[in-house]
Amino acid sequence: MAVNTLSGLDALELAQEKKVGLGARLWGRVWPMLTAVALVLVIWQLVVLSGRWPEYVLAGPATTFGDMWHRLGTAEFYQALATTMRRAVTGFALAVAVGLVVGAAVSRVKVLRAAFGALITGLQTMPSIAWFPFAILLFGLTESAIMFVVILGAAPSIANGLISGVDYTPPLLLRAGHVLGFRRLQLYRHVILPASLPSFLAGLKQGWAFAWRSLMAGELMVIIAYQASLGEQLSIARELSDSPGLIATMIVILVIGIAIDVLFESADNALRRRWGLKQG
Repeated sequence: MAVNTLSGLDALELAQEKKVGLGARLWGRVWPMLTAVALVLVIWQLVVLSGRWPEYVLAGPATTFGDMWHRLGTAEFYQALATTMRRAVTGFALAVAVGLVVGAAVSRVKVLRAAFGALITGLQTMPSIAWFPFAILLFGLTESAIMFVVILGAAPSIANGLISGVDYTPPLLLRAGHVLGFRRLQLYRHVILPASLPSFLAGLKQGWAFAWRSLMAGELMVIIAYQASLGEQLSIARELSDSPGLIATMIVILVIGIAIDVLFESADNALRRRWGLKQG
């Protein structure tokens, strides 16, 4: 009787979930964001109208978005965007490679865990900006200095994500892998990595956040001639007291960060659906 009741409740829940269409789900996700954006714009405009800061220090929404629209029609903006995104993708890819190697080694070798486990966490908590004087000393005002700090900023989070995932791999799965004859790389490929995907994905997401922040700090500090970037545009706008241009560039950086976060969230939702932890 209890089993039939539970089955009936599950069927009722699934039927209710199926009734919710795609449009309703999208609207349910979009309207809170639109409300938050509208609230921020209202507060922003009220602060401008208060006269606390002059227009050249804090431009209003209309002026800022007008400047942004103008920038979107220039080739320089897209050159800057392309340079920044190329650096972000390259730095993050290298950080993933380093994080995978370090995380895989430390998670399975006890001596390495004892020697470097705390060091990885320490590197993760260290502000990226603190690395730039050392990076500039090593590489000069070059793109290598930026890449160096981006990798150091992101790789520890990725490694820790993999280490955490491996630590929480059920021993039963490991024993099953050994019974099937998996050894070393095969065990990682077919058992450990799939089981640690949720934690590893969280590490990737956090690693991207650190990489993006490190890159923006690097582009502000390391201005390379004839290489336009979003960080360079921020620096130039600050020097010229160009408030609309400064805020417009900050909004672009924010939107890119949100867009990448949505991609990671989509990957996480797909993983949860595959594991049966989420419907639809």
